[in-house]
Amino acid sequence: MRFKTSLLYILAGIALIVLALPTRARADDNSQPPPLFMPQFLGAQATWIGQELGSMRSSYSGPLSLPATGEHALSRTYGVYFGMRLPAHLALYFDAEFFNGDGIGAGTGLAGYTNGDVVRAGPGLGKQRPYIARLYLDWNLPLGDSSTPKDAAQDQLPGSVANARIKLKLGRLALNDDFDKNRYANDTRQQFMNWDFINAAAYDFAADTRGYTNGFVAALVQPHWTLRYGIYQMPQQANGQALAAIGQASGQQVQVSLHPQGAGGAVLRLLMYRNKAAMGSYAQALAIAAASGTTPDIVADDRVGRPKWGYVINGELPLADDGATGLFARWAWDNGSTETFAYTEADRALSVGGQISGAYWGRSHDRLGIALGIDGLSALHRNYLAAGGCGFMLCDGALDYGHERVIETYYRLQLGHYFQVSPDLQWVANPGYNRARGPARVIGVRMHVAI
Repeated sequence: MRFKTSLLYILAGIALIVLALPTRARADDNSQPPPLFMPQFLGAQATWIGQELGSMRSSYSGPLSLPATGEHALSRTYGVYFGMRLPAHLALYFDAEFFNGDGIGAGTGLAGYTNGDVVRAGPGLGKQRPYIARLYLDWNLPLGDSSTPKDAAQDQLPGSVANARIKLKLGRLALNDDFDKNRYANDTRQQFMNWDFINAAAYDFAADTRGYTNGFVAALVQPHWTLRYGIYQMPQQANGQALAAIGQASGQQVQVSLHPQGAGGAVLRLLMYRNKAAMGSYAQALAIAAASGTTPDIVADDRVGRPKWGYVINGELPLADDGATGLFARWAWDNGSTETFAYTEADRALSVGGQISGAYWGRSHDRLGIALGIDGLSALHRNYLAAGGCGFMLCDGALDYGHERVIETYYRLQLGHYFQVSPDLQWVANPGYNRARGPARVIGVRMHVAI
């Protein structure tokens, strides 16, 4: 019965994509900018990720431990994307999505979690239903005559975009659409699936339970550099869906992107961020527990206005094949004194890897990727987990600390213009930073349809 239900979801998703194909084709055939106030269909996608966790060694486990006996899970996401051109260099974008299914361990037990789409489940939200992913105004003021043509794509109307411009965005957004992007490691639906390689694991960026928030972004875009600032609402509690008022809790970031060779060349991004929210303090939680003889509880120590800050260094280096073959690396750090609030439980994170075009074996649209991620915790954070404290991702009940290490490799097989199949292998040493457990081995396959 479970297999039949999953198959019905897959067939329904493919049917929706096929039905939308003629509409998208007409949009792409229009070389002129779309008319004012006319909604445009910009794309649709369906992604299915099935994963199998093998059994692993475990001296003990806790309420959020990765299942030591093994487990399998299937997640499914569907999305449709629209845009509308408005006067005065404005555009309106609207994205609707739906998530169904789950991930291994119900999305917990690892810092470098194995399925990036599982965040869309919105753990604790009850019945899964369609939701608004993005709804925002986008303003682009050209600063010169030089421009680059753009095809219709998700959150991108067809037409020309000025190479030098002022860009503003306001509304419901995904912060990582604008910050910590990377050509080779940013898209769980077509590239690496592990959270370590979607964004820097120690970048605790503002987001609700599904990965979205409300905010404002301002950017000065130049041919060889970009300066970007963003301020967003933080959730009222760690990994929560309800967002706090921006005067009470906010996430701010500044990023400088350097691309001296222009579009298509190497890029170096330098990002700094500061969050303010009703966070708990690891030191205070440990002190209260020691004084009362209880287990530390970071949530019970939440205080409005506590800060978390950190930085990310993010680089990509195209090597060949018009950039289809290249390398990436990220290093991130946060102060590690206040609780992890929105992304995953990591205070130091290093990831390196690369992508190879299939042109070398006669499959120019295929891709092969391999990456290594190493995550670590601050001393206070590890002491909190060792004393039996729980975060929203990790809780083994104790801790024999070691760096969590992730290796992932995938092969993306392009079948026709719209369909991809990607087998995926992941190996995780010290899952949840615990040398008493693991290693975890995960075999997966992803199917992705997009127009």
